[in-house]
Amino acid sequence: MATWGGLLRQAAEVGLKLLTQPKQERGRVPQDRPTRPRSSPPPASAGRARTAPAGDRARRVDYAPDLDGAADPGEIVWAWVPFEEDDGRGKDRPVLVVGREGRDLVGLMLSSQSERADDRNWVGIGPGAWDAQGRPSYVRLDRVIEVGEHEIRREGAVLDEDRFERVAGALRSGYGWS
Repeated sequence: MATWGGLLRQAAEVGLKLLTQPKQERGRVPQDRPTRPRSSPPPASAGRARTAPAGDRARRVDYAPDLDGAADPGEIVWAWVPFEEDDGRGKDRPVLVVGREGRDLVGLMLSSQSERADDRNWVGIGPGAWDAQGRPSYVRLDRVIEVGEHEIRREGAVLDEDRFERVAGALRSGYGWS
């Protein structure tokens, strides 16, 4: 027997999917086969964060934080990030926003694990307000996270421009960003 709470949760999920779905896709009957080539997964705004190699998603990176309630490049937000195995598991973690593609945020995940300091695919940015314990953080450069703007959990902090430029410079020199 269904509970009211369960029914309300299902109704909210359906409503959220409809609100985040592009207008041209609303009311469309799903097809048995994908409508996009396999090399082009659905946008993150379809309700699920996705990842891609940084070199495949190269774009222009500019520092543009604006405390207007919408996440902008240079801000750190919290979002659910899938594990690299892409097996449906993941965790809530801080993400540095480095760009935007429509309603999707383009970001790089952060870690406080000190062994990242010697990894060429990570760049140190030090401690900040996004980590309540004040641990130094590292930004992963080789794996881009794309997440729908409404899928972020909360904003964590604004990264200062000098540290953001350290990340942007590494993306430009090592991954073809401009």
